[in-house]
Amino acid sequence: MPRAQHDYDDIPGTFVFDAERSREGYGINMFCMSLMKEENRKAFKANEAEYLKKFKLTPEQSDAILKRDYNRMLELGGNIYFTAKLGATDGHSFQHLAALMTGSSQQDYAAMMLSGGRSVEGNRSKSGKDKSAKSKSKSKSKSKSSAKRK
Repeated sequence: MPRAQHDYDDIPGTFVFDAERSREGYGINMFCMSLMKEENRKAFKANEAEYLKKFKLTPEQSDAILKRDYNRMLELGGNIYFTAKLGATDGHSFQHLAALMTGSSQQDYAAMMLSGGRSVEGNRSKSGKDKSAKSKSKSKSKSKSSAKRK
């Protein structure tokens, strides 16, 4: 069954980890959690494709894991905190993974975060932005009408 569309699906470069993604990504996340144990990390590194057969993964999920396509893993239901365990198994820092996922160097990513993060301009939900503007307008109207009554 295809994923239902949500008003927050239009946030550029973002896959919101909601209940639906959680269910979809259960196998990815359980695989990643298994990497907390040294014997599992060794087994995975010895034969990655074979190790993945222990988990209920779709072919797309297995492919994303084997290719270390972190953005695709998130799209397919992976949770960033769980998928970071795969990066750590490969010897990478979270900063390295975040830079990779945003298409920047580690230095550029660190500088962006130290300067306050990415700009919200162009990075907000288009549909959510419209709704929040409408609700602000409604709450201002309510405030004015309740002030008039007093």
